[in-house]
Amino acid sequence: MSTDTQLIETDVLIVGSGPAGLTTAVGLASQKIDHIVITKYQWTANTPRAHITNQGAMEIFRDYGIEEDVKEKATEHSLMGDTVFCTSLVGEEIGRIRTWGCHPRREADYVLASPTENCDIPQDLLEPILLTRAAEQGSKVRFNTEFIKFEEDADGVTTTVLDRISGTQYQIRSKYLVGADGGRSKVVEQLGLPMEGQMDVAGSMNIVFKADLTKFVAHRPSVLYWVLQPGSTIGGIGLGLVRMVRPWNEWLIVWGYDISQPAPVVTDEMAISVVRNLVGDQELEVEITSTSVWGNNKMYAKQYNKGRVFAMGDATHRHPPSNGLGSNTSIQDSYNLAWKLGYVLKGKAGTELLDSYSAERAPVGKQIVLRANKSIEEFGAILEALDVLGTNDPVVMRRNIEARRDNTPEGAKRREDLRKALELKDYEFNAHGVELGQRYASSAVVADGTPEPEYAQDSELFYHPTTWPGARVPHVWVGKDGFKVSTKDLGGKNRFALITGIAGSPWDEAAKAVSKELGIDLSSYIIGPGQEYTDLYDDWARVREVREDGCILVRPDNFVGWRSDSMVADPKAALLKALKSILSLA
Repeated sequence: MSTDTQLIETDVLIVGSGPAGLTTAVGLASQKIDHIVITKYQWTANTPRAHITNQGAMEIFRDYGIEEDVKEKATEHSLMGDTVFCTSLVGEEIGRIRTWGCHPRREADYVLASPTENCDIPQDLLEPILLTRAAEQGSKVRFNTEFIKFEEDADGVTTTVLDRISGTQYQIRSKYLVGADGGRSKVVEQLGLPMEGQMDVAGSMNIVFKADLTKFVAHRPSVLYWVLQPGSTIGGIGLGLVRMVRPWNEWLIVWGYDISQPAPVVTDEMAISVVRNLVGDQELEVEITSTSVWGNNKMYAKQYNKGRVFAMGDATHRHPPSNGLGSNTSIQDSYNLAWKLGYVLKGKAGTELLDSYSAERAPVGKQIVLRANKSIEEFGAILEALDVLGTNDPVVMRRNIEARRDNTPEGAKRREDLRKALELKDYEFNAHGVELGQRYASSAVVADGTPEPEYAQDSELFYHPTTWPGARVPHVWVGKDGFKVSTKDLGGKNRFALITGIAGSPWDEAAKAVSKELGIDLSSYIIGPGQEYTDLYDDWARVREVREDGCILVRPDNFVGWRSDSMVADPKAALLKALKSILSLA
């Protein structure tokens, strides 16, 4: 192995080209921040991996101008919903639930919450979209380039990397380093971030395959089919997941193995056997395209940065795929950090702004790790209701599963217990509040002295829109030239936005003056009749939670940074003070 003396310089070095790394690249490229992405792999993801894409991530893609590209490659929302529990795809249904907001009663919640829809896009189709968007805006991406180590000093970070093609090591000098290098992150390991939890609490294998399953699933379209098959695997009860990759001929099976034993060698013969067993068709034509083994984790970082080095994505929150939160949270980590790095590097914010990244995102990471693992645990209620946990005898298990059919008090109890157990899965598949309900508390949020709004409904299942500082700006449709525009579209684009009403017109003049004084992009909107933007359905008046002469200040990531309930004596001074506080400007 040779060492090259060349030293490459850039503002930000991103290690990792998954959803976290590439979304960071898109965010930096959109601000014309010089940066480099390195990855030890020769291309983007080669397996489907993450897939559920929630509204929080889709709003970011909307801001970055790739929402339609994602939707074009994705399986649409309407085909995601009938999650089935069965003994095999051919066998008996144990239960069926509506998921991902597809229940008519829940769908309204999702439609009202966002201008976007959730969808299913496999990671190997998403990453090229992100890469294309980043590269066309100026990102420099180096494949076959492996992170070795970094050294930080007062002025920057020097990272040693390995060119895996030539075997040559060289160095990249950057002002900031971002570790987006996955669940076995070398950046996090060297950085020594404080971690909580445990790795490899359970073992799983992925089997990616092609087979036409249309006749088994098209009448009950979903992205997930859970198969409970007595006698198949660990503990005598096989709980396998048949996941749609592309309807209805590309699939991924998740199947468990005993983590206390060596990881199995998954041969094609073994994989085909698992596929045919879970489908329930021993003559099914199957093409295995890939297999892999992995560990379920329950670990999160309590801090996301030290000095000039930041971590994000799976490097900081490591958990099973339950709830579909992994890549979504990674994408939102990136969105939070990218605008802050841009503002600091352009001299529009103090470096203390970067500390708000960890303060805001670390609690989110902890929440989703615990939620995803709890969702796994909640499968226990289903197994208890079916009475399959007290024996390893598959004959007894099958008999106990079938006992729910009986016209007996015991049969009635099992039916009721199963109904309640399936309702618990709402917390995995319809956790709208977990997806969108984050509320930040940091130096980049200016509190207004009001208490955090109380939840009228379960805060994990239901998203509660509010303009309370630290929350996402609520989505409603306002009008421009007769066309509908989301309030989400008034923000974003790496700019601040101030929203007020006709009686608050002095805020508009204050915004123009403050924008000029601070040298930042601050758009101002007066919503009302006769204005450029009108309150089409009076929905903004209902959700703004301030008076018409008050204002809402929205950060570039579409979170509320500050608000004023009403007009003040000196609106320019009030707005200037709030922005200086958010941006850590002395």
